[in-house]
Amino acid sequence: MNRFNYLFSSTKGLILTAISLVAIVTGIFNTLSGPMVEWGIRDITVKLLGMDLNPTERAGRIIMLYHTIAMAVVAIEVYMMTSIIPMRKHEQRNINMLITIGYITAMIFGLGFAYWGHNFTFHGLFLVGQSLVFFSGIMLAVAVNPWKKEYYVTDKEFAHFKSGMDMERMAFFIMIVAMLISAGFGAVTGSFWANGHETFLAEDLIRDPHKTHLQKSIIGHLHIMLTLIAVAITLVIGRWLKFKGIFHKIAMPLMIIGTIVIAGGVWSVVWTHMAHTFIYIGSVGVMLSALMLVVFSWKKLIHDNSIELGYEKANIFQKFKALIHDPIKFGPTWQMVFMNFTVSGIGIFMAIKLEQIFRVWPAREERITLTGHWHILAALIATIIIMYYVDIVGLKGKLRKWFGWILIIGSDLAFASMTIYSMKRLFIPQEVAQQKLMNTTMLLADFGLGALLVTLAIFLAWKLFDLFKGDGLWKKEAENSELEVERTSNPVLNIRKENEFNTEGGEK
Repeated sequence: MNRFNYLFSSTKGLILTAISLVAIVTGIFNTLSGPMVEWGIRDITVKLLGMDLNPTERAGRIIMLYHTIAMAVVAIEVYMMTSIIPMRKHEQRNINMLITIGYITAMIFGLGFAYWGHNFTFHGLFLVGQSLVFFSGIMLAVAVNPWKKEYYVTDKEFAHFKSGMDMERMAFFIMIVAMLISAGFGAVTGSFWANGHETFLAEDLIRDPHKTHLQKSIIGHLHIMLTLIAVAITLVIGRWLKFKGIFHKIAMPLMIIGTIVIAGGVWSVVWTHMAHTFIYIGSVGVMLSALMLVVFSWKKLIHDNSIELGYEKANIFQKFKALIHDPIKFGPTWQMVFMNFTVSGIGIFMAIKLEQIFRVWPAREERITLTGHWHILAALIATIIIMYYVDIVGLKGKLRKWFGWILIIGSDLAFASMTIYSMKRLFIPQEVAQQKLMNTTMLLADFGLGALLVTLAIFLAWKLFDLFKGDGLWKKEAENSELEVERTSNPVLNIRKENEFNTEGGEK
């Protein structure tokens, strides 16, 4: 019973459960595509698990799989938010309980419906799970309401309005509301299935000049949900790294305005051709806000780690060593920087040169680039989530360094290789001469992802082994979660001061 309470009531346990379920789902369903098909592994998985893979229903299965994973990731971010954003005890517990029941219900019955025969009771329960996740989002928006005066800032180092309202809390609130509205775009379209709307993958319609309003709605839904997940983890990381000061005061207004503009731009894709203009403007605000966080955190890491390493007047090489001293704290903001070279920069370049370059390529090449674009963004967000979790569970010493650097180097090697692979026609226009580059980038990508996944599997196996120990680390984490709940239950304890927060989620 104690283990059950740890896994389903404490922040660390809830995150561990969600990460484990996503890892299991990803591990199983990864065997259904890519080289696994050529090696015959897919056939083994299908036969062993009794899957029903009708080729004509492939798009629907992929959509269901993406939704189940995405809802688990959203749940993880919600657990993070309820543990670091001041709110009352019953609000935290109710939100966590509802979204946990919701995403697990949606995951089990959604995948059951898609891959093991079309039992429409399962589909109904999948929709129930989605509805619970959505309602938990409404509850979170109510809990995060920035107009509650007990949550106004008293430390002027944090961005705030003239009244004292917390700008960062406002940024969280706007992101949550935008995500709820954006989820509605998908839900409304889903209600028209087989009545004016048919299943499709967004990358299959890239060159179709005539898209229906429902198809445009789904394309917008896909883009804005992933963007808002990225905004959410940026805000969470800011809280985790104790983001404040002048950079915080610049970043929060940019994040608020950027989120509103980019969300409105994506929603407008249904009825206007000007959507991308708004999206570009909003993206600039969000990216500049993230840049402020990077500058602040790197300055702080250099300062704090220089003291730890004993550098009184650090030179440039010592400052660099201090910056990368702790890969788990350095990693999240580095991934945000790296994202500009593999996601944001590529996306902007594609949009600017779409007609001159990319629409001249075969459709298959443009499809590969777009598919890689959002897969890399999603995977980078996943690495940031993992680093946050590894820190709050207290991984230390050489294991922390090894885990952090394998995660960073492995993922970056894979994503850089995939970016080069997708853009190969820029370097080698002749298709017949591309094979050597394709082989090299694929090999590097497989090596990088393999290292990342094996390291994560070892870490999760260690956490599983620890759960079977009577006096394992899980017991200490469960006890710390009681302090965490006490902190969130009392607004007086939640005044925004640096010494009230630490990586354990409780009070110092």
